[in-house]
Amino acid sequence: GGTWGGFKVVAILEYHETEGHKKIIEEDYQTYLDSVFGTDASLAPGPVSLQREDYDVRLDVARGLWHFRAWLQRRADQGYYTGTQSLDPTLRHASDRWNVDLTYHNPVLTPYWGLEMQVNSYSTDWTIPYPEQGKRIFPPGVNLGQGVYPDGFRGNPELWERHSRINISALYTRFAQHRIRLGAGFNYMDIYRTRETKNFGADPVTGDPLPPGSPMVDVTDTPLVYLSEGARKNYYFLLQDKWAMAKDWELTAGVRYDNYSDLDETINYHIALLWAIKTNLTTRLLYGHAFHPPSFSEARITNNPDLLGNPNLESETIDFVELAFHYQPTNALQLGLNLFHYQWQDMILWVPDPNSTAFTLKNSGEQSSEGLELEADWQLARNLHVLSNYAFQHSTNDKDNADAGYAPHHQVYLRTDWQFLPHWHLNSRINWIIERKRQFDDNRPPIDDYSTVDLTLRHKHFKKHWDFALAVRNLFNADVREPSLAGKPSTVPHDYPLAGRSFFGEIRYNF
Repeated sequence: GGTWGGFKVVAILEYHETEGHKKIIEEDYQTYLDSVFGTDASLAPGPVSLQREDYDVRLDVARGLWHFRAWLQRRADQGYYTGTQSLDPTLRHASDRWNVDLTYHNPVLTPYWGLEMQVNSYSTDWTIPYPEQGKRIFPPGVNLGQGVYPDGFRGNPELWERHSRINISALYTRFAQHRIRLGAGFNYMDIYRTRETKNFGADPVTGDPLPPGSPMVDVTDTPLVYLSEGARKNYYFLLQDKWAMAKDWELTAGVRYDNYSDLDETINYHIALLWAIKTNLTTRLLYGHAFHPPSFSEARITNNPDLLGNPNLESETIDFVELAFHYQPTNALQLGLNLFHYQWQDMILWVPDPNSTAFTLKNSGEQSSEGLELEADWQLARNLHVLSNYAFQHSTNDKDNADAGYAPHHQVYLRTDWQFLPHWHLNSRINWIIERKRQFDDNRPPIDDYSTVDLTLRHKHFKKHWDFALAVRNLFNADVREPSLAGKPSTVPHDYPLAGRSFFGEIRYNF
């Protein structure tokens, strides 16, 4: 970074490559199919596939009231973790994400008006780098009831999409106690190209079913492709007022209108009341209503053996209320407490299809939750800093009046940073996950609690420019697993294993 000819310029280049950890998946969905059809196709037990190669390039240029940004994120040769419905150590995918935006920001366009405007172009793709190998939904030797697929059940879905956006925001400060914000925007999303080859489904020429063992056929630009091309338009308007209504009191209220070309229009809002009770104690009460529209893919994926979209999906909505306190009894100690409740409706969920191996998206869930978060940030001594938090939440599947599952009821986090010698730091982190339940219709044993301990030894400013660090994560090699989705049966019945004990070294030069 630097300044040249009045321009402030920052450039970033980053490369990252990893093989990932190799934790073992004991069983997959193919294990179940083998037991049904008497085959031996499953690659489980086998390791997860987490290798990847990443490139990041960013450029920021600013001058006066203008700011230009451009970046590329390239994700190449990525593994697919556990595959789609069965282990596949050969599967790779790749994606490129390009973003360019130009922002104009003038806080004093006139004595009472400030203006910010941004134009943005974003494009991305999802491709299979080795199409001759194919995305193996099931491995060689699978039998799905129609016969054996000697090369596996394979498909190569790919897509290319772009977004064009413009946003305008104006701030009006004519009234001493009010800061009024007006905004508008437009987004044009276009899936302009899709491509697919596969060895199942129907022959695009004859319309006849493809028998097991068929070669890969190209269904691009036919009704048999997994996702049709198309566009979506969205425009919005917003209004917000931040009102200093009295001494130590502030009220912020906002409303936003959204209109989609393929969905119903929606109005969302939020209200926040801030009270500075004392100089070291503040509280905030927040209420809001928000929505999440189904993505273009969620509404239109078809001809797919594992995941199917739904053109009749409606937007998810959520109503939430939060009460927060921030207290600083001394300069060295800060405390925070958040209490919350939300009501989540028309949840978009993958629902198992009883007539196939696929999951179909539906507005099939309603969930409510309440909980709290408690945080302490304490400079215990000049050379010892402690950060800790505790979170509790209880979520209920309102349709079945049962625990929603998946998320832990309790989580405890403790971090310490001890400078035991000049320039030497010892950092420790403890993360404890407690009491996670399954969905009410999931008969698998409960998922175990776990705790992990991480340690980092760091030396800073060696010869002024050098930093060194050595770290161990999951010091005691705990068997850490995140819950897999319930299914028929689950595609990964013994849950998703995370990394065991890992060692890291770092050398950094600052100039």
